[in-house]
Formats: sequence, structure tokens, C-alpha cells
Amino acid sequence: MRWFWVDRFTEYVAGSHAVGHKGVSLSEEHLHDHWESYPVMPNTLIAEGMAQTAGLLVSELYDFKELVVLAKFTRLEFDGLVRPGDTITYRAEVGATKEVGAQATVVGTVGDRQQARAEIFFARMQAGAATAQGLPSRLFDPEDLAHWLQITDVFKVGRHEDGSPMTPGDYGLPSYA
Repeated sequence: MRWFWVDRFTEYVAGSHAVGHKGVSLSEEHLHDHWESYPVMPNTLIAEGMAQTAGLLVSELYDFKELVVLAKFTRLEFDGLVRPGDTITYRAEVGATKEVGAQATVVGTVGDRQQARAEIFFARMQAGAATAQGLPSRLFDPEDLAHWLQITDVFKVGRHEDGSPMTPGDYGLPSYA
């Protein structure tokens, strides 16, 4: 994944829910390409931030060892605009899980205002099935994944459902200081 639309996590409970944040800055190039004289965060990128927040939760259900891909938005609504200086807060919750994947609900807010709501289904591509179709067995290289989780504070705030802290070693990932 080339672009990350979540800057940090302030809450993460494995298999349950997560809270991620994206600060929107006037220095971001895409704001000037959307509406030239009125910079706003494009809704497509907000949807991507929602998918990244929820997708991380779903991928963790499979210990980050299987390819998990966004299959479809079963619901997606937007209210209002996100402007430079705003912070979008994504609250994602894992819903129904099945052998073929999992569903998640995400609400995006700016302050107290709901900005977006989505229901997203993520397909689970088991390693053997993925490689048989010429796909990688996982989305991220383990070192890249560990680095991203570290810099977004997942291992700082993350907890397992029993309350114990999440660590890179829980998933066979390298640790960064």
C-alpha cells in the first residue's frame, strides 16, 4: 500500500474495535487537485481511511498472515466536508465473521459531527488460494507491516480482548524501538 490515510491510533482492541485519526493539512497535494479554490478532503480518500482502519482489525483476526482485501462497501454515506485543519476520527468495529471474510462498521467524525458511515466487507484469501491465483499470500511484507503498526501507535495502545498488551512478537513480526 503506497498511501496511508490513518496517522495514529488511540485505541485498538484486537478482534473488536479501533479508533484511528487522520489530520488533514493544507500541505497535502490532493486537497488542491480536488476543488482548486476550495480545498477539501475527497470522500474517496475518507473511504480509504475507513477501509484501512477496519482492514487492519480484520487482518489482525488472521494474525496478519493472510491476504485480506476490501471486497465491497455494503453501505457508504457522507455528510459535510472535511477541510484543512480538521481531524477525522475513524471508529471501526468488527461485526460478523465468516470463513470467507469479515464485516466491519466504521464511523468517521470531525469533532462531534458525523462525517461518514460505512459497512465494509473484507474477503479473506487463504495463503494457498491466493498463491494459486498468482496473488501474494499477504498484503504487507512483515517488516513493513511492523514498522507501520509501530509508527501509528498500534503497539503502544493495542490490547488483546483479555486486556494484555499487543506486541509485534504476538504475530511473528520484528520489533522496532
